[in-house]
Amino acid sequence: MAERAGRTGSARRRALAPLRRLAARPRIAALTARLAPRSVRTRTTLAACVSVAVVLVAASAAVLLLLRVNLEHSIEAGAREQAQVVGRLAADGRLPNPIPLDNGTDFVQVTDARGTVLAASQNLTGRPALTPTGRSDGHETFDLADLGDEHHQRVTTLTTDTPTGPVTIRVGASLHTADTAEDLTTAALGGLSALLVATVGVVTWKATGRALRPVEVIRSEVAAIGDRDLDRRVPDPGSDDEIARLARTMNDMLDRLEAAGVRQRRFIADASHELRSPLAVLRTQLEVAHTHPDPAVRADLVAGALQDTDRLQSLATDLLLLARLDATGHGGPQEEIDLTGLVRTTVENRGPQPHRVTLDLAAGLTTSGNPMWLGRLLTNLLDNAQRHARHHVTVRLAADSAAGQAVVDVTNDGPPIGAADREKVFERFTRLDDARSRNDGGTGLGLSIARDIATLHGGTLTIKDTTDGCTFRIRLPIRREP
Repeated sequence: MAERAGRTGSARRRALAPLRRLAARPRIAALTARLAPRSVRTRTTLAACVSVAVVLVAASAAVLLLLRVNLEHSIEAGAREQAQVVGRLAADGRLPNPIPLDNGTDFVQVTDARGTVLAASQNLTGRPALTPTGRSDGHETFDLADLGDEHHQRVTTLTTDTPTGPVTIRVGASLHTADTAEDLTTAALGGLSALLVATVGVVTWKATGRALRPVEVIRSEVAAIGDRDLDRRVPDPGSDDEIARLARTMNDMLDRLEAAGVRQRRFIADASHELRSPLAVLRTQLEVAHTHPDPAVRADLVAGALQDTDRLQSLATDLLLLARLDATGHGGPQEEIDLTGLVRTTVENRGPQPHRVTLDLAAGLTTSGNPMWLGRLLTNLLDNAQRHARHHVTVRLAADSAAGQAVVDVTNDGPPIGAADREKVFERFTRLDDARSRNDGGTGLGLSIARDIATLHGGTLTIKDTTDGCTFRIRLPIRREP
């Protein structure tokens, strides 16, 4: 039973181990996120230091490798040269015993084919022949403990023929010089690398701080700008770098925000003014009608109140449409529209009009957009034309193939609009004179709505120069056949 319970517990621990690892991952990620540097200055400095450190480590490793290879090559060349000298002496039968050592050579030992020591240097006199214990880095290794001290040596082996038979010459060259040079070079490179990384870190920290100082000034200024002081601007560093372009972009954005705020406040003030007058008249009419004893007078007052109610309803509808146009920023659902049919239908569905409407429409012109909004654009222009025409209104539709646009002209034979007022009439709640007063039934928003709709459909709405009458020209992109 105890053994079974132990096996069950082990299996349960193994089954729960992946769950524990999954549970630990969010904690590790949260800890990493807390420890990660948050400022651009810190991240830039760390990136520069790490990059320089990686380059220095790679360069130092390459330098040390080349140094080691060159030093070992020099030592091996010296050892091989001494082995060749001893080989020539052995071949001539003039092998001395003990064998003198050259500078940089630790020992020399000469053995015959049976492993008998024929001659050796002073420090190996009376010692047995050296036997290989293995190989390392392509070289044979030897147990040199008999020398009485730890030695880092490179043993060079040479075989040569003598009058008594072949002999093997082994020369041990000390690598102490190479080790010392490598240690000194490593220490020097480490110290210089650390100094260089520290210098790069300090310079990057200061340079980044100086470069980001204008950004902090811009951030502080933007944070201090409220909705009541949009006339403030961020300081321009006066340079021609990315930060200066950022400052200019921020100031351009603040210009747009300030202009939008001014338009919004003016719009609210104008809307309040436009709503106040009909509401006051409506209240007066209803109060008089409520107390007047004559039924005929009451009926006239109620009829006038209904007219003011209609005007209030039209004004509220226009205000809601303007708010929607400002909020969406696009023309709504897009579909292919038969522009010729849309213009004809819009004019014919208006029913009887105060002035005759003449149509001159080119066939087969199509565009993309929202048919309901484009119909509202034409309706507003027709309402304006009927309001100010003397005898007739003309609607023309033609194609400007060179520009790839459809041109709609809505012309009335009323008084022309002067060049100085041709942009002003498109402002909200603008009426130029008594002829364009609220008594004519307009809300002062129709032309503004019409231009917004044309703009959202990629077109324009302007007033054309005419000598007699007034022409509003719409330009819309023509839908091209694939």
